[in-house]
Amino acid sequence: MTETWIYTLCSVIIISLISLVGVFSVSIQIERLKKALLYLVSLSAGGLLGGAFIHLLPEAFETCGNELSLSLYILLGLIIFFILEKILNWRHCHIPTSDSHPHSFAYTNLIGDGLHNFIDGMIIAGSFLVSVPLGIATSIAVILHEIPQEIGDFGVLVYAGFSRKKALWTNFLSALTAILGAIFILVLGENLEMESILTVVIPLTIGGFIYIATADLIPELKKEHRIGKSLVQLLFFLVGIGFMLILILLE
Repeated sequence: MTETWIYTLCSVIIISLISLVGVFSVSIQIERLKKALLYLVSLSAGGLLGGAFIHLLPEAFETCGNELSLSLYILLGLIIFFILEKILNWRHCHIPTSDSHPHSFAYTNLIGDGLHNFIDGMIIAGSFLVSVPLGIATSIAVILHEIPQEIGDFGVLVYAGFSRKKALWTNFLSALTAILGAIFILVLGENLEMESILTVVIPLTIGGFIYIATADLIPELKKEHRIGKSLVQLLFFLVGIGFMLILILLE
């Protein structure tokens, strides 16, 4: 159990530190950043779908047993992330943006992102409770998704009126909720039957990964219509899936 704690906490701490990636995006020209992000999003989408279908779904069949329950929990995961996205995108304010009055959607974004990161921490801890290889694969899938998301979150906060320094640190504090989510699941794992926890956490994770990849990331890729760049996107997408396949073959 000690090994599980060490692996899990190291993973969520690394993922939390990714929120500081915004400091690097400050020095990069916007156009270059957009080009790099597009391919990173492709890699992320492939990694998330690969993690969901190659790693997590087989585990879910073993732990859940009941196919109807598995389907319902996966759907619940989709619904949870849909609600989180609605929270993230909700905005309504008529007062001009300034340092003293950032738009309210900045705080809504932080709250929604904090909840999202809390769930990410739960997902990673639940995966490590199954096995270390599954935990590593899940962590990589989350990292691939977090890099473009955290750069986007940093941009949202700056656009809403935060200074770059304040945006960086508040985004980092929001990311730390992943550690709380991980500890929550690890403590539950010590006091409850592990199988009952994994029966819920794994299919919820699958639903979350599928939602993020198909509802958030792939629609962004569809905006590129040039054949050459679309083929490069497809290559990165397949690399993301292939990387998850390699991890399962190395177990």
